[in-house]
Amino acid sequence: MIFVGDGALLRRAVAHAAAQGHPVDLVCCEDPQDAAGARHLHVPASDDVNAHADALAQVCTDGVVWSLNNRRIFRAPLLSGGLRILNIHNGLLPRHRGLPSVAVLFALLNGEREYGATLHEVDAGIDTGRVLAVRRFPVAPDARHFQVMLRGVRACQALFEETLPAVAAAAALPPPPAPAGPSAYYGTRALARLADHRGHPAYAAATDLGPFAAHAPELAAAIGTAAPPHMR
Repeated sequence: MIFVGDGALLRRAVAHAAAQGHPVDLVCCEDPQDAAGARHLHVPASDDVNAHADALAQVCTDGVVWSLNNRRIFRAPLLSGGLRILNIHNGLLPRHRGLPSVAVLFALLNGEREYGATLHEVDAGIDTGRVLAVRRFPVAPDARHFQVMLRGVRACQALFEETLPAVAAAAALPPPPAPAGPSAYYGTRALARLADHRGHPAYAAATDLGPFAAHAPELAAAIGTAAPPHMR
């Protein structure tokens, strides 16, 4: 198995896979500590992981690539190299495509009462591959951004651990429930609409990033610009 991503979610997944006896052939990430002691390939989040396609294909012993907390975009030749690339996404697809931090923000502004994590195959689109499994949780009416993000991270970890045995054995997963729709994409461009929501009753909760502010600089900057003085 190859793992691509960054941070605690990646580190925990690598450690769990190794502890369960699964081969961890390579970890592509920026910080060597996130490789949890496994063989590390330095790939900053801004770099093109596809430039290492040949190396990844050579070292992968089971043909499986896991993407966790990963902002790198998979393209050719990786997508056409015979590897099975799976992503654990913080959000319910296709409703919460894009950046999880932005998707959570608008989920709260839209009054959504459900969030979760999704395991899906990676294709040439962004979060458009076939959904394989989901893990849902309710969103309380007074939930704040950082609380939903944290539960989403925990759901991602749980979903990875639940589905790892079947993926490793090339076994079929249970049929996933109906897709969470309609499809929507939340990238940095969506933040241009943030100022329009200043008067929304859920604005303060939806923009309360808490400890996640350091991990979502684009969102933190947009909130600092869009929020009225008493909310900054």
